[in-house]
Amino acid sequence: MPLSDRVAVVTGAAQGLGQEFAAALAGAGARVAGFDVADQSETASRIGDAFVPFSVDVTDAEARRRAVDGVVETMGGLHILVNNAGIYPPIPFEETTSEDLRRILSLNVEAPFHLTQAALPAMRAGGWGRVVNLASGAVFVGPPDIVAYTASKSAVVGLTRSLATLLGGDNITVNTIAPGLVRTATAERSTGADGGFERIRGLQRVPRTPEAADLVSSLLYVCDPGSGFLTGQTLNVDGGAAFL
Repeated sequence: MPLSDRVAVVTGAAQGLGQEFAAALAGAGARVAGFDVADQSETASRIGDAFVPFSVDVTDAEARRRAVDGVVETMGGLHILVNNAGIYPPIPFEETTSEDLRRILSLNVEAPFHLTQAALPAMRAGGWGRVVNLASGAVFVGPPDIVAYTASKSAVVGLTRSLATLLGGDNITVNTIAPGLVRTATAERSTGADGGFERIRGLQRVPRTPEAADLVSSLLYVCDPGSGFLTGQTLNVDGGAAFL
C-alpha cells in the first residue's frame, strides 16, 4: 500500500477517468476526496470509506478554496492532486465564440492552475506532493475539429513544466498524462457512439479503443513515492497515435 499515509484529491470523480483514478488511488492505500458537481454516489459505493465526496464547481474560485480547506481540515492534509476534470466540446473553429473559449479555458486551465495554488500550502507543510494534470494526445496531432480544446490542453503541458521547475525543491513533482480518446460516457456523448473511436483507432499502433482502466498504471507510476525524480513530464498514453 504505497500511498497508505496520503490524502488525494481527484477532480471530476463522479464517472469515467476520474472515478477510475479515485478507485486506483484508494486501492493503493490513499484516502481520496472527489470534487465534482455531479452526484458521486456511484464512486462512493465502489470505493467505500476511503472516499469522501465534495460537491464543488472547480471553476468557482470560492468553492475551490472552501473545498481544499475542507479536505485539509477533515482528512488531515493533502498530498496528491489529480486535475482530471475537463470538457472538450467539438465546436468548429470558425464558430467558436469568446464565451466558448472562456468556458473551455476556465475548466481545463484555470481550475488546475488555481487548485494547485490552493493545495500548495498543505503539500509544503507535509514535505511531499504529487500534482498530476490531464492533457490529451490531441496536443501532439492537432486535430482540426477541437482547436480550442487542443489549445487549452497545450497550456496544461506548459503549466506542468513551469510548476515542476518551481516546486522541485519542495519535494513536489508535477507531471501530465496525455490520453488518447478513451471510451467514457462523456466521450461517447461528444463523439457519437463509435464514429470518433473508429477514426482514432485507425491512427493508433495498438488497434483498440482504450478504457479508463488503461490509464491507471500511468497514474500510479507518477504518484508513487519512488517516482520522486520524475517531474515536468508529459506521458503520452495514446496507443502510439503520435510518435515524437
